Amino acid sequence: MYVPALGPSVPRRGNAISRLIGRAMMRIGGWKFEGTVPDEPKFVVIVVPHTSNWDFIVGVGALFSLGFRVSFLGKHSIFKWPLGIFMRWLGGIPVVRSVSRDRVTENINAFTSADKLILAVAPEGTRKLVKEWKTGFYHVAHGAHVPIIPVAFDYGTHTIRLAPPFWTTGDVDGDIRKIKEFYRGVVAKNPENFQL
Repeated sequence: MYVPALGPSVPRRGNAISRLIGRAMMRIGGWKFEGTVPDEPKFVVIVVPHTSNWDFIVGVGALFSLGFRVSFLGKHSIFKWPLGIFMRWLGGIPVVRSVSRDRVTENINAFTSADKLILAVAPEGTRKLVKEWKTGFYHVAHGAHVPIIPVAFDYGTHTIRLAPPFWTTGDVDGDIRKIKEFYRGVVAKNPENFQL
């Protein structure tokens, strides 16, 4: 099975055993990789589509297979004991959505203060059908001067596709339109909940 190699700049986690577990998960599910991981110490990964809890399982298999370390924001309710221990170990950061905070600035500051950081985001923000993506990921990448790496979970071909780095220009609407082109034709786990 092809697994993209990581360059020396990419933050890592795990070992040969965790990579073996991840690759076994991928094989059992019939998943494969397409594309490469950029040799960058900092970037924002956007994962689309997000229509099912299965996306998380596929994502864990991919992360373990690749062996890189990510941080991600998640609804605070999934961080309750005992699942919360595993979620935090994976790199999860609980978010209480009812509490208003400037998370964009917080994440920009996290990138500024870190030597290496990968932040994974689901721009749809929910597994339900949404017409517009949340743009926080874009503003974080632009403010922190880091690239966006679009990743597609294509259930039609069971392929995890990694796009080349996308550097923002400041034209939010134009840039997001260009990023969305990468996802044309991608089949979600629940296609009725996915719209570009």
